[in-house]
Amino acid sequence: MTDVQTKTRARPAAVILTPTSQARIADLMRQAPEGAIGVKLSTPKRGCSGLAYSVDYVTEEAKFDEKIETPGGVLYIDGASVLYLIGSTMDWVEDDFTAGFVFNNPNAKGSCGCGESFTV
Repeated sequence: MTDVQTKTRARPAAVILTPTSQARIADLMRQAPEGAIGVKLSTPKRGCSGLAYSVDYVTEEAKFDEKIETPGGVLYIDGASVLYLIGSTMDWVEDDFTAGFVFNNPNAKGSCGCGESFTV
């Protein structure tokens, strides 16, 4: 009988976080309401193109959520949204007029004119 060994390797995170998005997650966690264990990225159906990006505080882990540890806190990705987000980069951008998370999503086939929603 042959001795077969199984090797396990860490799988890459579904979403790549830039240093500025990690810093923003740390800022959010410093201001988090009591009981928050991290922030959660999801893609609810909304807007004129179908799906939107949403980042909210989360108080408990859901079974199928992806968990990404950052130095300043945990980012959870909604289990139902992971397939729409694989390979995306999440950035935090601020200028004189706006501030927000920006997503470079290779799965998005189109977006609405205002940039609030996307299609896959």
